[in-house]
Amino acid sequence: MTQLEKARKGLITKEMKIVAKEEGVTPEYIRRGIAKGTIVIVRNVKHTIIKPLAIGEGLRTKVNANIGTSRDHVDFNLELKKLKVAIAAGADAVMDLSTGGNLAMIRKKIMSKSKVAIGTVPIYQAAVKMVQNRKAISEMTAEDIFDVIEENGKDGVDFITVHCGVTGMSVAALKKQKRVLGIVSRGGAMIANWMNCNRKENPLYEEYDRLLEIAHRYDMVLSLGDGLRPGAIDDSTDQAQLQELIILGKLAARARTAGVQVIIEGPGHVPLTEIEANIGLQKKICQGAPFYVLGPLPTDIAPGYDHITSAIGGAIAGAAGADFLCYVTPAEHLRLPTLADVHDGVIATRIAAHIADIAKGVNKAREKDRKMSQCRSNFDWQGQVDLSIDPSKTGSLLEKSKSAGDEGCTMCGELCAIKLGKK
Repeated sequence: MTQLEKARKGLITKEMKIVAKEEGVTPEYIRRGIAKGTIVIVRNVKHTIIKPLAIGEGLRTKVNANIGTSRDHVDFNLELKKLKVAIAAGADAVMDLSTGGNLAMIRKKIMSKSKVAIGTVPIYQAAVKMVQNRKAISEMTAEDIFDVIEENGKDGVDFITVHCGVTGMSVAALKKQKRVLGIVSRGGAMIANWMNCNRKENPLYEEYDRLLEIAHRYDMVLSLGDGLRPGAIDDSTDQAQLQELIILGKLAARARTAGVQVIIEGPGHVPLTEIEANIGLQKKICQGAPFYVLGPLPTDIAPGYDHITSAIGGAIAGAAGADFLCYVTPAEHLRLPTLADVHDGVIATRIAAHIADIAKGVNKAREKDRKMSQCRSNFDWQGQVDLSIDPSKTGSLLEKSKSAGDEGCTMCGELCAIKLGKK
């Protein structure tokens, strides 16, 4: 039985107890959330070297980091270093989005070294296999796609992105309107192109029950991908995006009926004024399923600083109810991220997640902030460093004031407001 099936039978598993302790809630709270579909436990039954990860309502907002090779940069050792940097910076999960080199080998190595949950996008591997065999991506068969999904499950992948909502109906909605950027999801574009060339329906949608059987076998969480997400704020919350979301809501219900845990992926580029509405729509249409958002990015003009852009959007999305934030690095839209980009992306997204948790009143979210304020009041510099979200950077920037006898930094020195206030 899967975690969902056990929860419905009233059983509290060891995984539920572990995540309950991590989150500071009761195991029964976790069980009820899983049974309702508002909480998922992410851990493949074959990937027991990691701790189970809980995502969902009333829990700490989680952060994902993307790593992976490309055809231009196939440096496996560099990706392992990125994995290490992401985990050290506090990522709760990592997705391997490799598209260059031996993808099966890369995935297995990353999984063997990871201390956190691992996600993948199987359609990438299916497509790369075709290219490596000098075939067109459109020559893929349903068997090619499902064979790769089975392989991912067997290897222990904890969650997979599957673009089941890119269907004849949703693509038709896209064609009726004039988007600035069309389809910006790689997986979404691959599926739409395959459908167009073959004049057939998306196999992930048409043979959804087959997908559910594989996911059920490994208790692998399905992350229903937003293949038609907006890549420009002018395209946000349009007919295509909403049509896909409606389809995903129905598929989420079918997954739960089959005992399969599911989360929903969301946009993308969204104006600040539409973020809260997007979260509300997803939660209503998908019956409260955990929401996994990329950013969102509330402006299109900040390449090089999109980790900041996404942190702004992520904080608002999280406060409105998003449960899982996918990081965006300074390299977004420009190149494959470096080690420094990965670190900065995780830290920026963790800041957004924590701000959201304070707004949502998540258990003990404000405790660290209160302790930090107390350390500032007491001029406890080491305490401030230890409590900060990035201690190494905090420590490297700190300059205590000699003129103030260490009771103040070099910004104010003897004129420190806290010191003067105490006098």
